[in-house]
Amino acid sequence: MSDLVVTCPKGFWEEWLLEGDPAGSKWSGTEWGWYLTSRARPPINVGDRLYVVAHGRLRGYAPVTALRGLSFDPKHDCQPPGGVYLDVADLDASPPYHAVDQWCICRRGDAVAVTIHEPIKGFQGWRYTWWPREQEIPFPNWRAVA
Repeated sequence: MSDLVVTCPKGFWEEWLLEGDPAGSKWSGTEWGWYLTSRARPPINVGDRLYVVAHGRLRGYAPVTALRGLSFDPKHDCQPPGGVYLDVADLDASPPYHAVDQWCICRRGDAVAVTIHEPIKGFQGWRYTWWPREQEIPFPNWRAVA
């Protein structure tokens, strides 16, 4: 298990809420992604949890459905200057000519609103979870900023 935590920037919070399939809603049929820039592949797998922190609080998590990396290699059917996101299994089987440094952690609904009893300062990139799941409590008012 490699659950990870990311931060939604304060200035992006309202837009992120509108993206779709928030905690408590049914799956719309759309796949959603959390995009990261990192030369290191995020150590997360299908079935792990991606937690989101915003405005100093843990807001919840969603089960991961895929991890994809951005390839600009023409052998992956992309046309310069654009790229294509490929599942990591495809990247491993046919590595691009360049280092992958753009990642998408995917989800399809099933988000769950939970928090913990400690404030969390925002950060860039990702971190491993540092609390046991038993500390998580429901967070019905997860959208509230204050």
